[in-house]
Amino acid sequence: MTATDCTLDVARLPATATAVPVDDSRRVSILLGALFGLAGMGSSSAAVALPILGPDLGVSSGIAAWTISLYVLMLAVTTAVYGRISDLVGTRLPLLAGLVLMSVGAMVAALAPSFGVLLGARVLQGAGAAAVPTLGVAILSQRYHGSVRGLAFGRLAGTAAAISCLGPLAGGAVEGLLGWRAVMALPILGMAVVPFLWRALTDEGSGATLDVLGALLVALTAAGMVLLVQSPSAGLVVAVVGAGLLVLGVPAVTVSVRRRPHGFLPLSVVRNALVVRSAIAAAAVPASWFALLIAMPAVLLDHGWEAWQVGLAMLPSGIVALAVPRVAGPLLGRIGSGRSLATAAVVASVALLVASLGAHWVNAPLLVVAIVLVTFAFGLGQPALSAAVGDAVEPDVRGVALGVATLLFLVGGSIGSAVVAGLSGTLGLGGAVAALAVLPVLGLLVLAPTLRRA
Repeated sequence: MTATDCTLDVARLPATATAVPVDDSRRVSILLGALFGLAGMGSSSAAVALPILGPDLGVSSGIAAWTISLYVLMLAVTTAVYGRISDLVGTRLPLLAGLVLMSVGAMVAALAPSFGVLLGARVLQGAGAAAVPTLGVAILSQRYHGSVRGLAFGRLAGTAAAISCLGPLAGGAVEGLLGWRAVMALPILGMAVVPFLWRALTDEGSGATLDVLGALLVALTAAGMVLLVQSPSAGLVVAVVGAGLLVLGVPAVTVSVRRRPHGFLPLSVVRNALVVRSAIAAAAVPASWFALLIAMPAVLLDHGWEAWQVGLAMLPSGIVALAVPRVAGPLLGRIGSGRSLATAAVVASVALLVASLGAHWVNAPLLVVAIVLVTFAFGLGQPALSAAVGDAVEPDVRGVALGVATLLFLVGGSIGSAVVAGLSGTLGLGGAVAALAVLPVLGLLVLAPTLRRA
């Protein structure tokens, strides 16, 4: 029997006994992972519904793909905002507000009478879902320490990856039974988790005010980055807008940080080499994961598979995702966060090379092996990043540091999907995935100075 499974019977304790706090890290981390997974399912399950909702709303499949792009865009650019707000007011209010926005956006998307309304709803849904990855990690960082925290990070990542991997299966099954609108409503299930997490949330913060201008500048700059990496599949106009936001945003953010070193983006976080290097290196892992979540269904659907069959092919990765925390937690404690990130990058690169062969030969077993490998890499890389960043900064800026790291982590996912969509037309899916295998290697080069110091 573990501490998670038992409770104290105070009446039977001797008068001199001291009550020992019950370790609830397993329950809290799994619940947070479920929320994270449902937020990710907003992308993976919706992808299955694109061929149906496009004709239903009178748009082409290429235009319909913006329901995914805008969701990921908002998910990425608002993560740091939630992180900074949690530093100021605690985690309870921003998490609840984010889940409400996510649920309202999902409901409006399910009832959308036109494609324009659907896009607006997906923007709202993504802006709300962004609260989950940042605040989930912040909650675990505040609540647990040492090996317990490492195991909690692993459970969160494993549960999230498992539910996200089941997105295509859930989306295909729900679409077959109830139509694509019901698929859009799936993230509403996240609200059912809140009552079980309520005691783990805090309303304790510094009480300082939010640097609104700094938050806006960081969000617009991040939006420019995401739009630019998605432009190969979105067109020249998107590329110009993204480049313009980056060109104007980077110097504006630099000036803002210098004028307000304790503002939205604290100077202590920006100058922390460990935070920056870890986040850049870790971004290659979700790039690989999102790329395969797009490439694998695309290859199999193009060769006559049904959506539910693709979902079944991804079941092994979901099982592996649930098992990863048993390995990731002890490994993180044994070799440290930096070497764990390096291991995740190597596994991700191997997964992409295996997937490129599977896509070239249209070999389903190879594709299944690849998605299993990249799921392991994600399940190890995400908690390693959280541990590295959480230990590298002071508690009063931990939320925003984790938010910035999560922002780069999710932008990495956008890069993966953009490369697959942009290069598959010229190189084929196999060639595009093979080209992406360079990213984890570059991540290792960025991380190398940190590993030498460790």
